[in-house]
This record gives sequence, structure tokens and C-alpha cells, in this order.
Amino acid sequence: MCSPQHRRDVGAYVLGVLGAADAFRFEEHLEDCPLCAGAVVEFGGVTAVLGRYARLTPPGVDPVARAGPGLVRRATELVAAGRRRTRRLVLGAAAVVLAAGAPFVVPGEGAGGGRWAASDRGSGMTAVVTAGAREWGADVGLEVSGVPESGVCSLVAVGRDGDEETVATWSSAGPGEAPLRLGGGAALRPGDIARFEVRTAAGRPLLRLTR
Repeated sequence: MCSPQHRRDVGAYVLGVLGAADAFRFEEHLEDCPLCAGAVVEFGGVTAVLGRYARLTPPGVDPVARAGPGLVRRATELVAAGRRRTRRLVLGAAAVVLAAGAPFVVPGEGAGGGRWAASDRGSGMTAVVTAGAREWGADVGLEVSGVPESGVCSLVAVGRDGDEETVATWSSAGPGEAPLRLGGGAALRPGDIARFEVRTAAGRPLLRLTR
């Protein structure tokens, strides 16, 4: 059951300030709560913008004092996009699963966009990520099947400079699950992304996607 405390823990979990034990309990809760799983995705986009902003702030400059309307606008856009994704996550139930063959629109590659794909013959897992360039970063679509184990998974964008951003988080039912299709966003632009990784809640890579 989703409690008020669970909803309060969402922001702390995304920001990485929950203790190890509390984070572990919250991840167990995520496996059965589509509302919190959707909220994690929603907050993840804003966290990505704020983290990148802080990294680009010159040493000795207060990032809060430097914040301007552009940062607020980009964060607001990501909140709106996250809320749209959250509604899709809730409709998809606990695993954010859409029926195989259901209509799904992925971001067009277009100018500055990109496509990353990978498959693992051993586990049978395959995934395709398509990213479309946006003013605030990248609009990302994921199609994945054959996830070899159940539990919370995340799609992580890895930048050419080593920066990492969580694009989406979902709960997987494991082998035999229908193909999963979902959307997310990243503050990194498609041209700055070296690869994507599907990881377990513990951070272990399940699949690495390259161009």
C-alpha cells in the first residue's frame, strides 16, 4: 500500500539522500506501486536538469544565486513531460507494460537525434532506444523485451564525458513478460550521449546499448 511516507520518500530517493536501508525498502515498495514508480520518473527529469546545471556552474559561484528563468522553464517543462509519462505508467499498471503490438510512438531521430540498440544472445534480452533532440535535452523512447529477472530496472544515459542520468525507472516481471515500451527524458542532448544502459536497482548493467 502506498502511504504518505512513501510519497515523501520519492524526492529523497531520486536525490540520493535516503539511507541505504531506507532506499532498499523503498525499492521493494516500487516493485508493487505504479504511482511511486511514475513519480520517480517525473522527479528524475528535474534532477537531471539541476545536476547538469550544478556541474556547469563555475567554481566559487553559488548555483542557486546564478539560477535564472531559463533553468526554471526547463525544469517546468520536464515536470510537465514527467506528469504525462506518469499517467502512462499508471495506466500500464505495476510494470508499465503495454500489450505487444499496441501503438507506440517513439521520438523521431530527426536532426541531432539518434538510435541505440543491443541484444544479448545469452539472456535473450533486446532493447532499442530512440532519442529526439529538444531544447532542454533529449526526448527518449525505449522498447525492451526479454529482461532476464524481475525487479526494479532503470534506463541510464551515459554521456561522452562520463556523466550519467536516469531516464526512466520501471518494475519488470522478468522472463516471459510482454515487450515493454515507455518514454522518458534526459538533460543530455542526443549528440552528447555515448550509450544507454539498462540496470538493476542495485546498479548492475543488464544491457548496454550503442549506436
